[in-house]
Amino acid sequence: MAGLLAAPPRAELSVMTWNVCAGTNSACPLYRAGALELAQSIGGYAIKNGPPDVIFLQEFCTGAAGTLELWLEQRTGRNWTIGSWGLTSHDGTPYACHPDRLGRPRGAQSIAVAVAGDAATFEAHPLPAPPWYVTRAVLCATVPARKVRACGTHLSSGRADDDRQPGAPYRTRQIRRLLEIAAEPGHRTILGGDLNVAPPDSGYGSAAGRRAVAPLYRAYQECDQRGTRRTGRWTREGKKLDYLFAPEGTVRSCRVGRDVTLSDHKPVHVKVAP
Repeated sequence: MAGLLAAPPRAELSVMTWNVCAGTNSACPLYRAGALELAQSIGGYAIKNGPPDVIFLQEFCTGAAGTLELWLEQRTGRNWTIGSWGLTSHDGTPYACHPDRLGRPRGAQSIAVAVAGDAATFEAHPLPAPPWYVTRAVLCATVPARKVRACGTHLSSGRADDDRQPGAPYRTRQIRRLLEIAAEPGHRTILGGDLNVAPPDSGYGSAAGRRAVAPLYRAYQECDQRGTRRTGRWTREGKKLDYLFAPEGTVRSCRVGRDVTLSDHKPVHVKVAP
């Protein structure tokens, strides 16, 4: 009909997830890095092979979000919006990143989602988490212009001081809730982050953790899935803990940044078909 504008064509989407290990782990190079150093290190890597459209970060620091946003805008010529959600300890106080090398505060250890170009709205959804340790959440960015919903998270670790009960009960419930939160009718859903579980067919990690992540493989296609085997290349110390899931049949390519030494985790990149 005359006068009606056609909807813009959907474009390929590039997404990266990376646990940058910046907050509290003294063994990592970005530990106690200031906001500008974090922005230069994280942003510099992210745009090295062409900037992604969406970036998921874990173990980031809330105090560096604005600096990273500005750095990305200046280096890419695109508008960027970053949402950041800081963890809290069991007593409700912020789970602080350790101060930078000059003793300046860096905010709370956080998960973040950065979106390039189109306007996005951000929502943080709490996840079930052990009451004796830190809070957990899913942070979602909805991009109406691209009909995209991108949800990043960092799940309980499975260590003795975290999801310590038999059967990985908290990670099982967290993944179930993640599936509920991420779905958005009429949108392409991309979800992932540091899930702290091994892939179902990997043969390592706890059996309970491998079972916990299986529902994500039933609902989506994982970036680095090897044919019918639900596994992929390692992302931390010989094990795959970091994931990107997209609608079935839409993964065009997947890359693991195995040369990266700034963190104890390797970043994962996916290109998703329109």
